[in-house]
Amino acid sequence: MKLIYAPIRKRALQIVSRYPSPDFYQDHLQANELSRQYFEANPFTVQLRAFVARQLKDDFGHGLEHAVKVAIDAGALIIIENKLAGSSNDLLNRRVIIVQCAALLHDIKRKQENHAVKGAVYARKVLEKYPFDPDETEDICLAIRNHEAFKNIVKSSTLQGSLVSDCLYDADKFRWGPDNFSDTVWTMVSFFKIPVVKFMEFYPDGMKKIAKIKHTFRTGTGKKYGPQFIDIGLAIGEELFDVINNEFAHLL
Repeated sequence: MKLIYAPIRKRALQIVSRYPSPDFYQDHLQANELSRQYFEANPFTVQLRAFVARQLKDDFGHGLEHAVKVAIDAGALIIIENKLAGSSNDLLNRRVIIVQCAALLHDIKRKQENHAVKGAVYARKVLEKYPFDPDETEDICLAIRNHEAFKNIVKSSTLQGSLVSDCLYDADKFRWGPDNFSDTVWTMVSFFKIPVVKFMEFYPDGMKKIAKIKHTFRTGTGKKYGPQFIDIGLAIGEELFDVINNEFAHLL
């Protein structure tokens, strides 16, 4: 199945390369770089990343690469939001690590039904080995529980808990933009062994679902920048749909 989709994915990557990077990365270059530094240097995230690497498989479209991207973006979001709120550096430093750990674990049960709920339960067991306070563990697990789109969320009892949850959600949904057509969709169709004909039948409904994400971002920063991620993804998707129909008609 990977061989069948390989030339289509190649064309998709060519299309993606012609679109600009979302403004979030340029407008908040410093926050993104700081988040990356935290992620690569903190012993908690280094240890947890190694653990997640052994648990996740990329063939489902939500493997380690996805988790790392979400972790760095979620860290940047929490830096931006906490600075806007005037939070202390000590609080900010700790909350970056909390949200990045949540991001690393958020899809740990991705192949199971109700993966967010089951992932939160599993994460609580994993985090017993880490020196987090009970309220920090609760924030991580609640964020994992709340990261799915179009599902009821469980509210946190604290503003910082809600922020961790919202930053994880927004960073995860950023991936529904260009990343969807450069990476995610191809690993998913290969995993499920979906014929190209069926893929194209599902395509219009898939695009409608992506479009609905525009209105679900939760943080102030996510609401400002998230829709652009989705718009770029939709533009790529529409162009790719025409390419498949015209250049790969023999597969349909």
